[in-house]
Amino acid sequence: MLNVSACGQLVKNAKTEFAKDLSATILEFDDPETIEKGVPAYLILVSSMIKGDPDNPDLLESGAQLYGAYASSFTNTADSKKALANRAFVYASHAMCIRDANFCDVKDLSYFEFERRLATIQKDQVQSLFIYVSSWAGVIEANSSDWNAVAELPKVKAGLQRVLDTDEKVSNGNAHLYMAVMESLLPPGIGGKPELAKEHFDRAIEISGGSNLMAKVLYAEKYARMMYDKELHDSLLKQVMDADIGSDDQILINTLAKKKAAKLLSESDDYF
Repeated sequence: MLNVSACGQLVKNAKTEFAKDLSATILEFDDPETIEKGVPAYLILVSSMIKGDPDNPDLLESGAQLYGAYASSFTNTADSKKALANRAFVYASHAMCIRDANFCDVKDLSYFEFERRLATIQKDQVQSLFIYVSSWAGVIEANSSDWNAVAELPKVKAGLQRVLDTDEKVSNGNAHLYMAVMESLLPPGIGGKPELAKEHFDRAIEISGGSNLMAKVLYAEKYARMMYDKELHDSLLKQVMDADIGSDDQILINTLAKKKAAKLLSESDDYF
């Protein structure tokens, strides 16, 4: 019996390590076109592993991150984006529920009850919370024309704020980046908070030591364009174009950032 149990744990660990290694390999790849063509097969493979081990929170979170990243960066159709983002959120939700029963019924909670439960989050749970709320943000982005989805935005922001209050440096400062984009959704004339968005963009860049090039691209696209600040817009994008591609888990996202920066720069004169 002990041998069978040990064997089962070995298989479970192997699955988790494979998913983590796959995520790391993708993030270190410098050819987005190859990733775009090759990753769908591995998404299906990860889903098959989750089906065989549905209550493994590490595996679920790896799946959520892979599906969420592909939905936000590579898929071109609205239906595909929605499906991929939704699967990412399903995986992240189940993982969060397994890790903390307080988060098994979040969709049915009032905002105030959700805030109360967020207050119980400890530092060792913050990475899981970030994966959860960032996956939820992906669903809202994919369904931005659905007011029922958009109505959940306050809960997502509350979750991100709890991440920031607990450990703002999680995921290389990306919680600040998510918050910055959310605060950039509306112009100041209709209730937006662009200066708060600016603070989050600046802090995200500071935490990453300037190595997160996508933070600068989104700063230019979401904030500088909204504020019609061409000087800031072009300066940020030129910094991205002149920067090194980075190393390890920054390579893919920075390659995508450089590609997007070139496009935004080419449109600058027409936009402003």
